[in-house]
Amino acid sequence: MKAALWYKANDIRVEEVAEPTPGPGQVKIKVKWTGICGSDLHEYVAGPIFIPVGSPHPVSHEVAPIVMGHEFSGEVAAVGDGVTRLKAGDRVVVEPILACGHCDACRHGKYNLCDSLGFHGLSGGGGGFSAYTVVGERWVHKMPAGLSFEQGALVEPAAVALHAVRVSSFKPGGTAAVFGAGPIGLLVVEALKVAGARMIHVVELSEQRAAKALELGAISVIDPSKEDAVQRIRDFTDGGVDVAFEVTGVPSVLQQCIDVTRYEGEAIIVSIWEKEAAVQPNTVVLKERNLKGTIAYRDVFPAVMDLMVQGYFSAERLVTKRIELDDIVPEGFEALVAEKSQIKILVRAPE
Repeated sequence: MKAALWYKANDIRVEEVAEPTPGPGQVKIKVKWTGICGSDLHEYVAGPIFIPVGSPHPVSHEVAPIVMGHEFSGEVAAVGDGVTRLKAGDRVVVEPILACGHCDACRHGKYNLCDSLGFHGLSGGGGGFSAYTVVGERWVHKMPAGLSFEQGALVEPAAVALHAVRVSSFKPGGTAAVFGAGPIGLLVVEALKVAGARMIHVVELSEQRAAKALELGAISVIDPSKEDAVQRIRDFTDGGVDVAFEVTGVPSVLQQCIDVTRYEGEAIIVSIWEKEAAVQPNTVVLKERNLKGTIAYRDVFPAVMDLMVQGYFSAERLVTKRIELDDIVPEGFEALVAEKSQIKILVRAPE
């Protein structure tokens, strides 16, 4: 079957690989649509980050080259021995977590904080940029009736956004700022609307993404190349927002994300970083602010799909391009590098 494999930064190849077979407790999925994630783009431009190179990943036991793709939907093609919850023909999405199951975080149910955390499609084990993939039954979720396969490919990134808002100190009726209106930033805007935000400010350079942020519920979008975004938001909110979300991964933005919060405010770091970032600790100390990170998601996929049925996290609003697997590098990764107007690109799985 065809699959897109990561060999090294700027080297992703569509090649023929063996079609997988499900083992005990596993589910074989015929992939339908897979999104190109910001994490995928980081791996393409500056990886490896999550991709195991040199030594195998402790859960997948694989090493690069690996099949990429972790935001995907599909249909169950076959099940292995012992699988009882799923059957061939079920329409599903995959929670692409690789967790050891026995570290302290896993034992306490916080599997996204696993000491050996990895992702199916980033850390080995197969991936969605292929015709078929195999995953453990635990990580496969049935899609509600009426949810399209394209919509299903957005469940994973929407889960990142909803989890980020869930673990923050944000309260209904509160104010927020979102730095970066890429796919995850826009989904954070929607998750804040779900959570009852009365005021959301977005900081974004791209005019197209700025327009989309307004469409999804932001009351203002500030271009930081034209004005002081922090001062503008602080003036508008009488001293700062309750919670700010950093979704750019740009080192200079982290301090701005802290500065835009009010006293006892909170800055949430959602991005995965390619470089180190410096902050002035006194800006946290003197206002008793909180600085917190968030990674992936846990126990949130069903809630995301329920919200999608209600009209949130709509693929029609967020998908800007649909491509074939053979074109994934020029029309996918390279397009995302060059065209800031792109938001979410979906890749159709080969038959």
